[in-house]
Amino acid sequence: MHEKTDVLISGASIAGPALAYWLRRAGHRVTIVERAPVLRPGGQTVDLRGAGRTVVERMGLLDAVRAVQVHERGLVYVDRDGRHLAEVPAEAFGGEGIVAEIEVLRGDLAEVLHTATRDDVEYLFRDRIVSLTQDADGVDVELASGTRRRFGLVVGADGLHSGVRGLAFGPEDEFVHPLGLAMAFFTVPDHGGLDDWFGMHHVPGGVVALRPDRVPGQAKAMVATHTAEPLHRLPRERQLAVLRAALADAGWLGPQVLDDMAASRDFYVESIGQVRMTSWARGRVALLGDAAFCPSPLTGLGTSLALVGGYVLAGELAAAGGDHVRAFEGYEQRMRAYVDQAQELPPGGTDGFAPRTRARIALSRASMRWMTRWPVRPLVARIFARADAIDLPDYPLGAGAAVRA
Repeated sequence: MHEKTDVLISGASIAGPALAYWLRRAGHRVTIVERAPVLRPGGQTVDLRGAGRTVVERMGLLDAVRAVQVHERGLVYVDRDGRHLAEVPAEAFGGEGIVAEIEVLRGDLAEVLHTATRDDVEYLFRDRIVSLTQDADGVDVELASGTRRRFGLVVGADGLHSGVRGLAFGPEDEFVHPLGLAMAFFTVPDHGGLDDWFGMHHVPGGVVALRPDRVPGQAKAMVATHTAEPLHRLPRERQLAVLRAALADAGWLGPQVLDDMAASRDFYVESIGQVRMTSWARGRVALLGDAAFCPSPLTGLGTSLALVGGYVLAGELAAAGGDHVRAFEGYEQRMRAYVDQAQELPPGGTDGFAPRTRARIALSRASMRWMTRWPVRPLVARIFARADAIDLPDYPLGAGAAVRA
């Protein structure tokens, strides 16, 4: 199949538009379907690091991303009185540490990618795929709106709870592996005291964190706790009750954050998990980003995987002359080792992120203080180097594509 083809992508966040950008450069016709009525604005801060940053450079979009980046001085652990107990500045580890040199709100990065693709990619908002039927030559697709269309390829870039994965590969429980941690994200008033730091406060088994926002007077909040309950599936009242109970003893700005939580208009909860699959393609349907290989927010590499995966998938299609079977095989071979490394949780896993005892909290603070010092620093640097642990070829992605770093 050397001819250009029609490609349908489900998901308009990061992975989907990144793939669409490169597919259009290679001459394919691309449609993106997104169940939300518009691009989701704001969201939490994500890292642009390693190979993910290289891909954005090759897209020629690094200046646009820098124009909307959030200024963060680094990560700081604070006690209940707001005193700094351990700090890791953003410039540590060459700007590739816990807080990267380039931090950007997820919605702002999505907007940059949308702006770069909207003129020659068809976007269908407020819709989703409800049926897929494959044959040797294409995929018949039915959307929730009742629209029926045929595409050469379909790509699910629709997140941890991917609808495309469910339709083409099977039930979510076969692929999503819960980590027993729930995290809630929402916007709150800036109560002061952040001073451009990403502040994190621990109580046994729970975390309250605040990050700067680009909007004056606002901050981005995150709260987390260990729970076996699938909070993302439960009513909001139960979600709030579980989080309040877990963080009832929080100091610092915790009480204000919990008060603001119920009233926040962008509050959402995720039951943190990883997606593990033996194959990311079935016939003419492939998966990308969190739908295929979600590493969880604990690794900080979800954005890099989405951007790199989009570049590699489009590049392998171009290198294979449009032969999707050979392209999907190349995509998996090129990405597998990178994904495996990216899915390795930081030391301690979820217990390291949200220590369950005060003794473990004290140990975590001590680890943070030693992180930038010898002999611990070289060991930690190797963990952060995972973001760059892939060789990105110069794919034949069309005239004008900035495919060289």
